[in-house]
Amino acid sequence: MPAVNRLPSGRRAGALGALALAGALLATTPAAQAAPAAPSTGPAAATSPTALPTPTGDGARTICKRLPSTEGHLTNALNRLNGNATVAGSVARLEQRVANAKAAGHTEVETYLNGRLTARKALVGTLKSRQDDLKSVATWCAAHGKGAGK
Repeated sequence: MPAVNRLPSGRRAGALGALALAGALLATTPAAQAAPAAPSTGPAAATSPTALPTPTGDGARTICKRLPSTEGHLTNALNRLNGNATVAGSVARLEQRVANAKAAGHTEVETYLNGRLTARKALVGTLKSRQDDLKSVATWCAAHGKGAGK
């Protein structure tokens, strides 16, 4: 009885390619595996497809342009974090969940939620710091004529 190919041609080719790669990896000699490869200094090494070009500026114009949007995102995030226990994502809501886990005797859940609570409280401080930094950036943008929308 002839063998039936059950894979579509594209998947079959992919499977064959994977098989060939596995064979090539297994076929390497122990001497080739033990010898470290010398770093390449040719043009292929300098122009890797994932390398990004070196920045030519600090991106001030773009930062100033996006300033109102960034301020809005920070304000929204802080409002959510500082909300009461009915606001999803707030510190108060997570504190309530920790208290509920403790009252139910779920110590593992309480430990997990306490870790999240610590990170969330630290996030509040980080976002407040960024908000203060953005105020000084807004002053700089205005002084250098790089206001929003320019």
